[in-house]
Amino acid sequence: MRVIQDIADQLKRSKNILLTCHTDPDGDAICSLLALGIAMEEIGKEITFYTESPIPAIYRFLPEVNRITHTLTDVEKFDTAIVLDCGELERIGKQASKVSSIRTVINLDHHITNGGFGDLQLIDTSCCATAELVYKLIKEIDHPISPPVALCIYTGILTDTGSFRFSNTNRAAFKICEEMMAMGVEPHRVAQNVYGTYSLNRLKLLNHVLDSLEVSEDGKLAIVTVTREMIKKTGTGPEDIDGFINYPRSIEGVSVAVLIQELSPNNYHVSLRSKEMIDVAAIAKQFGGGGHFNASGFSIEGGLAEVKQRLIQAVSGI
Repeated sequence: MRVIQDIADQLKRSKNILLTCHTDPDGDAICSLLALGIAMEEIGKEITFYTESPIPAIYRFLPEVNRITHTLTDVEKFDTAIVLDCGELERIGKQASKVSSIRTVINLDHHITNGGFGDLQLIDTSCCATAELVYKLIKEIDHPISPPVALCIYTGILTDTGSFRFSNTNRAAFKICEEMMAMGVEPHRVAQNVYGTYSLNRLKLLNHVLDSLEVSEDGKLAIVTVTREMIKKTGTGPEDIDGFINYPRSIEGVSVAVLIQELSPNNYHVSLRSKEMIDVAAIAKQFGGGGHFNASGFSIEGGLAEVKQRLIQAVSGI
């Protein structure tokens, strides 16, 4: 694949690199950001990690995670920007225009709805996670994978495949994770951090979210809602929502799970998850969003009842 060689050559030439990912980052986005950034720093590059949103507490065990900044200034100092796990540049958030002004923008992603932004694009929808792409890119650069990088790659693949439960799990997922274990990654310690450690406030928030559960009459659609009042009442933040959508998704008979997050009055972000051969990326596209076949999202305005009704109609049409 010639493009991966071109990207590797660009990174070798670069001196000052910005790495960023989508707002409300999940495990794959955070881990891809850190893995590639750490590897680039190991070969002598100056690195800045940036996300608009806070990092969920469950990922704060990762190496160098405390270096991720949430403010972005002096973008003229960067010669290269790497945008990870974003279907479109605007998913970075409010600083998207600043990032687009950087001399070379590299788009590294595995979403089927990626629009192909940037000067160089490595988009491979067959990959189980963007972390798999990062692994391939580091191999192309011919730099040994260090233990901190291995931990990030393993965690990114683990979380984006739902602990190897989701349909995007491929042979590479197991092969790469086995290699990362040989580098010293301890699966039980990763699992304990990601799945076995909840703050009391996060559990209280989960209780409120599960109380909001609604299931359609045919039992195929399950909706949960996160309001700003829930966040305020429990002393949590939007980053604490990570993974909550898997609860309605796990209900027997449910084919599509929806998490509606209130951002501001009459302004919501909707996350979609599906089982088997239901394409929620197509549903998200109807509302101007996108993502993966079984995991997508979009933003929408309107009253909550109206948003739910539109979702019910969209899902019933598939």
